[in-house]
Amino acid sequence: MKALALFSGGLDSILSMKLVIDQEIEVVAIYVDTGFGSLNDRVSYLQRMCDFIGAKLEILDLKEKYLGEVLFEPKYGYGKNFNPCIDCHGFMFRHTARLLEKYDASFMISGEVLGQRPMSQNKDALGIVQKLSENEDLVLRPLSAKLLPMTKAEREGWVDREKLLDIWGRSRAIQLEMAKKIGLENFEPPAGGCLLTDVQFSNRLRDFVANDTLEIEDIDTLKVGRQLRLPDGAKLIIGRNQEDNEKLEATNSKKYLKARIMDAIGPLVLFEKNASEADKKMAADFIVSYGKTESEKVYDVNFGDFIVQGKKLVSKDAIQKYLIV
Repeated sequence: MKALALFSGGLDSILSMKLVIDQEIEVVAIYVDTGFGSLNDRVSYLQRMCDFIGAKLEILDLKEKYLGEVLFEPKYGYGKNFNPCIDCHGFMFRHTARLLEKYDASFMISGEVLGQRPMSQNKDALGIVQKLSENEDLVLRPLSAKLLPMTKAEREGWVDREKLLDIWGRSRAIQLEMAKKIGLENFEPPAGGCLLTDVQFSNRLRDFVANDTLEIEDIDTLKVGRQLRLPDGAKLIIGRNQEDNEKLEATNSKKYLKARIMDAIGPLVLFEKNASEADKKMAADFIVSYGKTESEKVYDVNFGDFIVQGKKLVSKDAIQKYLIV
């Protein structure tokens, strides 16, 4: 017997897999990559968690489908930020269900807990997610199974319902005790796996889609650096440290030029290609202000296609009103 698990990387999804694996069922953990999973590369973390409990990890790249099917027109709306959780969970189950035959698996599981989140994990929402999955009888939630209607896996005896749990609510005391009991450590905090629940990232995303069309390659540009929208509308992203600089260097969005101060140490910058002359000059001053530069000295900032001279501002306070926060 095999099952496919929606694997977010969080504690609940890890424990739900462990409950099923303990019933001698093989579990393939499906991590759905929507592009909004985290600031960091999570593959090594996900693999470590799966290795610990004995699950096989598979990465399912659905970034393009997620932008087209879910993010901008969710049928069931957003949470507190830019998170369309109900539609997102249904989307993940729907696409995971299409892999059942490939992996010779019989049902799906997730770490959803009844009552844990008021919008997306109440009883009605969990039912909607099951319907959106298009395979509602094959969706098992091991942590709250005893509080929910029986699924095919339980009726058919593929899993023993008595060995599943009846967790309800926002407290994670039971889960933390379970983790301690099996020796699981260094797992992600709640909601650590989705940037769409983050206030700052959501504001950056809203600003972007208000000014441009979001493409897959633009997603990573929203994750790092100081992000600014200049008076004539140009987007400016300034690296805050070496790690930011390396991530910005690795981006391949066609919307931006990469820029640096030519004759001083300073940040790597992404700057919108179709900027006005006024925004170019302001960007050069801002970039120089964040470099290791001297007051009153004029510096050349190389934008690749052109060079603009900039001077260090007396105070960075003038920059604050353009920051997207």
